[in-house]
Amino acid sequence: MDLESKIVHIGINSDEKTGAISTPIYNTASFAHPALGKSTGFDYTRSKNPTRQVAEDGLALLENGSDGFAFSSGMAAATAVLMLYKPGDHIILTDDCYGGTYRLFSQIFINYGISFSIADTSSQQSVMSAIKENTKAIFIETPTNPMMKITDIASLAAICQKRGIQLIVDNTFLTPYFQRPIELGADIVLHSGTKYLAGHNDLLCGIVVTREKTIGEKIRFIQNATGNILSPSDSWLLIRGLKTLGLRMEKHNENAKKIAYWLNGQPHIEHVYYPGLEDHPGREIHNKQASGCGGIISFAVDNPDLVPRILSSVKFIQFAESLGGVESLITFPSCQTHTDIPEEIRHKLGITDKLLRLSVGIENYQDIISDLEQALE
Repeated sequence: MDLESKIVHIGINSDEKTGAISTPIYNTASFAHPALGKSTGFDYTRSKNPTRQVAEDGLALLENGSDGFAFSSGMAAATAVLMLYKPGDHIILTDDCYGGTYRLFSQIFINYGISFSIADTSSQQSVMSAIKENTKAIFIETPTNPMMKITDIASLAAICQKRGIQLIVDNTFLTPYFQRPIELGADIVLHSGTKYLAGHNDLLCGIVVTREKTIGEKIRFIQNATGNILSPSDSWLLIRGLKTLGLRMEKHNENAKKIAYWLNGQPHIEHVYYPGLEDHPGREIHNKQASGCGGIISFAVDNPDLVPRILSSVKFIQFAESLGGVESLITFPSCQTHTDIPEEIRHKLGITDKLLRLSVGIENYQDIISDLEQALE
């Protein structure tokens, strides 16, 4: 079955007794046992719930993994993944990552004896230099947030496999519709499902998909033990959002490419960061491992005074954090999403007081351009 059809058919007839096309919401904490020592397969919603299972199995299918897990937020999903590791373990983190991920490493897990180093994972030399004897995992984004740097997943996976290192890929920006890291050798894929998977700026959720059952069982234990799960109602919202993932990603991609080219020709725009542009570093690698470029564009203006003017002038585009919804949003990474990353690192990467990040929605692209045009005047 084609991926587009798999997406639409998530959860269809999941209730065999009724034949319901839409997955029912099982709003129950407990399930009755048929008899002593017997179970329907569902005992307590923290451990397993039919609605959540449909969402989890659906994402595992789309990512081509063994097991899927739905959490209450993207950071909850990342937390569960990091709980796989022990005091004394070392993890390499891509240098250009979401600020919340950096915060999780630098202010939470470091207190539990897990050390980390940052590296430019778009460079194999940088990765090799960062590997230590106690390195247990490499955690990447590709494209990265917000500088859109590209990592060669297959090449990095080969390095990891030779050294017994696990490769974790945050696939939030592209979703399994455009990129499937497990097929390229990754061990764990995670998402802030709040973004493109749910797709409507109305739901917080996080997703973990594992390559092998052995890792999946460990994540399952962590999820059950900590109780960090997605509720049945939110699981249903996620399933409903997923139904249009293919349509939405195509429109995000189509709009973003047009807007990136338009921005690239504007006099007050210093640089545009988008994998769909011919001069984007890593574009060849990106095209090899992904079938689309997504809907995120970062761009630097030529004068920092333009930033507050643009943010206060946009009318159609919303000045708000987050990304991946049907509505276009614009944000200022250095003062919002990436404030927890030290200033020295931010500036080295290019996350300066001139950089803005645009999450391109599915509106008519000309309306988005018109709003940017009047804000730049």
